[in-house]
Amino acid sequence: MQHLIGTYECKVDAKGRVMMPIAIKKQLAKLVSDGFVLKRAVFNPCLELYPIQEWTQLMEKVNGLNRFNKKNNDFIRRFTAGVKTVEMDVAGRLLIPKNLINHAQISKEIVVSSAINILEIWDKSLYEKAIDQAALDFGALAEEVMGDKNDDKIS
Repeated sequence: MQHLIGTYECKVDAKGRVMMPIAIKKQLAKLVSDGFVLKRAVFNPCLELYPIQEWTQLMEKVNGLNRFNKKNNDFIRRFTAGVKTVEMDVAGRLLIPKNLINHAQISKEIVVSSAINILEIWDKSLYEKAIDQAALDFGALAEEVMGDKNDDKIS
């Protein structure tokens, strides 16, 4: 698993193409030939870009769900709704399909942000709102999520 780093502002052209930042292209260099999966995020109005290896690992977990359980079946349908395979062209551009642009309310300016092993693609104004809202209670969230960890690696 590769850990991606950084948050970058970019522009989307009229055709839905994004020129990926050089720093992201360097981090993804070993993964470009395999391709990517682009999907709607579960909790936020943004898109998630998975390197194909990460997507395959996730799909192995999802495929383990019992499809004779209605909740599982509904989850699988919603989770995979709008999923697209995408490739980065030789110029380092990524084409975002129109339906996903509409879902994420992407206008011209976007933010590409690392989320450990995937990238999130946000409309810039929605990203800024999400960060502002999250900042209000981030300390409490950090304590709840990480505070009970008794791990010397995290300080």
